[in-house]
Amino acid sequence: MDIDELAAWLRLLETPGVGLASARQLLAQAGSLAGAVERLSASPTTHLAELLDRTAAWLQADASHDLLALGDADYPDALLQTADPPLLLYLWGRRELLGTPMLAIVGSRRPTAQGRDNAERFAHELAAAGQTIVSGLALGVDGAAHSGALLGGSTIAVVGTGLDQIYPRRHAELGRRIAAEGLMISEYALGTPPMSPNFPRRNRLIAGLSRGCLVVEAALKSGSLITARLASEAGRDVFAIPGSIHSDQSRGCHALIRQGAKLVETPADVLEEMPAESAARAERHEGNAFSPAERRILGLMGYDPVTLDELLNRGAGTVAEVSAHLLELELAGHVARLAGQLFQRRVTG
Repeated sequence: MDIDELAAWLRLLETPGVGLASARQLLAQAGSLAGAVERLSASPTTHLAELLDRTAAWLQADASHDLLALGDADYPDALLQTADPPLLLYLWGRRELLGTPMLAIVGSRRPTAQGRDNAERFAHELAAAGQTIVSGLALGVDGAAHSGALLGGSTIAVVGTGLDQIYPRRHAELGRRIAAEGLMISEYALGTPPMSPNFPRRNRLIAGLSRGCLVVEAALKSGSLITARLASEAGRDVFAIPGSIHSDQSRGCHALIRQGAKLVETPADVLEEMPAESAARAERHEGNAFSPAERRILGLMGYDPVTLDELLNRGAGTVAEVSAHLLELELAGHVARLAGQLFQRRVTG
């Protein structure tokens, strides 16, 4: 994204009085970003100029800082299928994780000791089985889920502030570790402080990115139930861990189970709902190796975008064989599917 495009996005999204819905409407009416900006009645402000300078400096400061706009080839398909996808995402960390199978784990900010242990253990084992664990970096279950995932695989933190801030402050070290080993995501501009309305909105991204949502512990009025509801409305699987009938922190999970959430007692109960992708990812986690056919396909791909026909012409195999292996490699995060039916090998490190 060049500086002119960045300036246009910031002006569209950060002009006072222009919300996400208005920005999306302007884009639809104008048919282009430039056209949408031309329709804005307000002139650029000093605030926008300062924000542009700050954002440009942030992008240049670290190679792991990035922006992803709606319409980019790497924009997550799962978010595109939601009712309210962000127009611009700020990324800090391993961008390629957006191409992996994702599972949300959420719950109480004040879990019981058992709830915290469950969050960490489930996240650890599910991450080891190939699921990238998505949560919100909040105190309690969120933090335990991120920590557990980092022991066994990958995690994504979706936050309600600008990425130049880590909130809560008690998770500053955890946030930096996620940025180094996983991925931090925000739809909010740099400098955005913690504000109460932003966190429920953040939950729609946690739900939208993920194939399913596991609620570990939650009171009846927990924000985790908002995430679970959004996940259900988006057609995602909802899982809940039951607890003591005497614990307030179990009542939310029990309510979800009564409403149709899947009762789970072990990580295997979750994996049974997504066996194909989890088995393929688990095999790679255990040996970090490819099958001979996959190694051959990756070698024939090189690192430039290629079509299926080009791989067939290079002797990669039959249409059915190559298509199957490409799907497995895509689910594992080693191959990206680009616009125009192109495939490209990912450098995952």
